[in-house]
Amino acid sequence: MSEPTDNQSVLSALYPFASSEAKEKNANAQGLDDALLKSIGAKARDSLSVKEQFFARQSDALLNAAKIIASTYAKRGRLLTAGNGGSSCDAAHLAVEFMHPVTTGRRALPAINLSQDTAMITAVSNDVGVEHVLTRQLSALANPGDTLVVFSTSGNSANLIEACKKARVMGIKVIAFTGRTGGEMVSGHHCDVALKVPSDSIHRIQECHLACYHILWDLVHSLLADSPVGLSQEKK
Repeated sequence: MSEPTDNQSVLSALYPFASSEAKEKNANAQGLDDALLKSIGAKARDSLSVKEQFFARQSDALLNAAKIIASTYAKRGRLLTAGNGGSSCDAAHLAVEFMHPVTTGRRALPAINLSQDTAMITAVSNDVGVEHVLTRQLSALANPGDTLVVFSTSGNSANLIEACKKARVMGIKVIAFTGRTGGEMVSGHHCDVALKVPSDSIHRIQECHLACYHILWDLVHSLLADSPVGLSQEKK
């Protein structure tokens, strides 16, 4: 290989991106970008496909869940939510949707996220075990006629299953947001309604859960429109 001339050296110094090495690096970078863009498209299509499958199969179950929650509110009951990890964020999100509605004319409705109290969760976990962190709260906060909504992508979270069992004993309806087959929550008959996302991907399941509970919130308010706790500001 010949040594670069002075002119080539000057040009390389002024325009490093024009060198053969730089061009090869840029080509590799472009190839990586192209692959990542294809990955984005594939993930977006998969997310849409999962949602389409879910709503094609689960719309009746979603309406039943909305009817349960609407009945709870019509009888002056409360909604309780729970989840672990990322699903605890979904539990918080659902609760705040009801507590702080962003649509004009829709009233705030009582909802408690059982996954938010750090002191309670760590105390119970330390003293008697993590599987009891939700059942202890249900004993103190819930009443017959309330509704518990749990989020578990696997359906096998021990603390959520114990919460479902406790709720059923207390006369509380249980709605489970889950994935795949619904795990123990479904096979053990621990919930009244199971909203199962047909995917093995935790990300796709949680994305579908988000779309699902936004629709659920709207359905509940629609069902309550003519009730004593209805949503029109004129009905105060």
